[in-house]
Amino acid sequence: MNQYYEYGSSGQKDSLPGHDVKMIGRKTLEITGVKHVESFDNEEFLLETSMGFLAIRGSNLKMKNLNVESGMVAIEGKIFDLVYLDQQQGGEKTKGFFSKLFK
Repeated sequence: MNQYYEYGSSGQKDSLPGHDVKMIGRKTLEITGVKHVESFDNEEFLLETSMGFLAIRGSNLKMKNLNVESGMVAIEGKIFDLVYLDQQQGGEKTKGFFSKLFK
């Protein structure tokens, strides 16, 4: 999926693909609006969504389903937290998180 979307004040937010996160019993996540899977292992997933980067942490995580065309990802395992990494707000925190991921 090679589509990237610009965020701006020109009313483009209406044209963004839908982004939803559905958690079922803290064991399954269904996420739409995924543009790219940056990295993943059994403890952490980093996804680029149409609403920003989303980090998912847990244990025994595995990708149950990936549909690149529709931008849908399903993840199974025990989910501890979901965090959106917002560069405007996070600044140093975001940089620290990324540096830990890519060591």
